[in-house]
Amino acid sequence: MMDATVERAFQKLEANLEELTKIYRSLLDIVRKEKDLLLQADRDALDESNKLKEELLFKLRAQDALRSRYAMDLATMVGADVENPRLLELAQKLAGTPAADRLRTQHSALDMLIKRITDINKDNEEYAKSALHSLNGALGEIKDTLSGKKTYGGKGQYKQGPQVSGNFVSKEA
Repeated sequence: MMDATVERAFQKLEANLEELTKIYRSLLDIVRKEKDLLLQADRDALDESNKLKEELLFKLRAQDALRSRYAMDLATMVGADVENPRLLELAQKLAGTPAADRLRTQHSALDMLIKRITDINKDNEEYAKSALHSLNGALGEIKDTLSGKKTYGGKGQYKQGPQVSGNFVSKEA
């Protein structure tokens, strides 16, 4: 059984962890949808998605600062590492209470969400890099094609490049 002060400290931490979990779930939803937006090359939707992601990351930073403070408060009360409080250590110190099980469950849920977000975000980043590489290659080819060839033709004359009428589109067409 926990005393009332420890119970209140735990409840603050638990509510904060639930809010963190909610924000991470929203972030996971956004990064999952991001691949589709990248495939569709929907710039407006990608911009909107990035704004939402930035808002969620801002909220996460604020909630994480609170989590740190609440975890330090609880660590002080239960004799855990105050400088670097860990959820599993707090759960260990609260062994035998329902709070310990809830902390372990929340730790597991957050850990799984963060891993999923990280993996999907890495995949999205690789996809975006690949798409940009392909696009840069295609743009380079177009630039080379339209910039004209600097090669010599017969009798020391320059061959005319596609930028001259008739080379890019047949005159007979």
